[in-house]
Amino acid sequence: MSDDGHEQNGHEQVPSRQRRRFAGISSRAYEHPADRSALVALRKLSGFDTVFKALSGLLPERSLRLLFLSDSVRVSERQFAHLNDMLRDACYILDLEKVPPMYVTQDPQPNAMCIGLDEPIIVVTTGLVELLDEEEMRAVVGHEVGHALSGHSVYRTILLFLTGLALKVAWIPLGNLAIMAIVTALREWFRKSELSADRAGLLVGQDLRASMRGLMKIAGGNHLHEMNVDAFLDQAEEYESGGDLRDSVLKILNVLPRSHPFTTVRAAELKKWSESRDFQRIMDGHYPRRSEDKDTSVADSFRESAASYSTQVKSSKDPLMKLVTDIAGGAGDLGGRVRRGFGGFSNSAPQDGPPTEQPPSDPPPREGD
Repeated sequence: MSDDGHEQNGHEQVPSRQRRRFAGISSRAYEHPADRSALVALRKLSGFDTVFKALSGLLPERSLRLLFLSDSVRVSERQFAHLNDMLRDACYILDLEKVPPMYVTQDPQPNAMCIGLDEPIIVVTTGLVELLDEEEMRAVVGHEVGHALSGHSVYRTILLFLTGLALKVAWIPLGNLAIMAIVTALREWFRKSELSADRAGLLVGQDLRASMRGLMKIAGGNHLHEMNVDAFLDQAEEYESGGDLRDSVLKILNVLPRSHPFTTVRAAELKKWSESRDFQRIMDGHYPRRSEDKDTSVADSFRESAASYSTQVKSSKDPLMKLVTDIAGGAGDLGGRVRRGFGGFSNSAPQDGPPTEQPPSDPPPREGD
C-alpha cells in the first residue's frame, strides 16, 4: 500500500498516484450508446426483476459461487493483497458501495469475468495476473468493476446459460434457431458492453498507456519490448479499411460467435473515446449521476444508439459500410461498385487478357465460385 493511502466511506484508496474520484457516477457516463440503450430499456421493462428472479432458479449461480469458493483463491487482505487494494480502490473511484467478491482461479489463459444474478462475482485467471503489471491490472480490475456497476453480470450469466442451452437442444431445429437468434443478439450487445467496461477501466486507472499495454499483452503475450502501441493501432486501421467486400463479409462471420470485440478494435475504440469531449467532461467532474437514472428516457437512449450506429457507418472505412453509405445516398452504378468490391469478379474474367464489356444481348458475367 502506498503512503498516501487512506480510507473514505469504507473504501481504502491505495493508488500509486492520486486519481480522480467520481462520486455518484452513473454507468451511463461511460457506456457505449448501444449498450446504454439496451440497459435503459431493460431496467424500465415492467416485470423485468420478477422474470429474472424466476430465471435465477434455473441458472447454476449458487453452484458457481460454491465452485469458486471451494476451488479458487478469494482475494482479501490476507490473499492477493495487492489485488484486494486495486479492487477496493476501483470501487472507491467509481463509487460502487458494495465491493464484489473477487477470486483468482488457476488457468494459464489470460481472462477475467464478472458474473452473477443476485450479486456480481469477479474472477481473474492466474494467466492474467502473471501477464500484467500493476497499472495494467488496475485497468482490468476497473473494467470488471464497470461491468458490476452497469449490471452486465446479470446478462452475461444469462448469455452463458443460453449458450449452453442451445447446445442441449441443437437436435430441435426450430428451438435451436430461436435460442441462437437470442444468443446472437446478446453477443452483439455484449461486445458493445465490453467497450463500455474498457472505458470504466480507463476511468479507474486514468492511464491510457497502461490500458493499451494490457490489450497488447492480451493479444501478443508478455513481449512489450517487441511491440509498439502505434503499430498496434495501425493494425486496427488496416483491419477496418483494408480488403474488399469479401473481407467485409468474413469480418462479420468471424465476429458473430465472439462475446468480445477483437483486441486491436478495442484499443482503437478506447483511444478514440479518450480523446473525446465526453471523456474530458467526465474528468472535469461533469457526468450523469445515479440519482438521475430513474428519469432517463428509453426513446432518447435509442435515438442516441441509432445516431451512434449511423455515425459509425458513415465514418467507417470498411468496404461494405462504404457500399451501404453509397446505397443510402443513392449513388449510381452500384453494380459496378459491387463488382469492384469483390475484386472485379476476377475468377470469371478471360485468362488471356483483360475483361471486356458484354454486349447487351449476352447474359451478365457470372460471379467467381
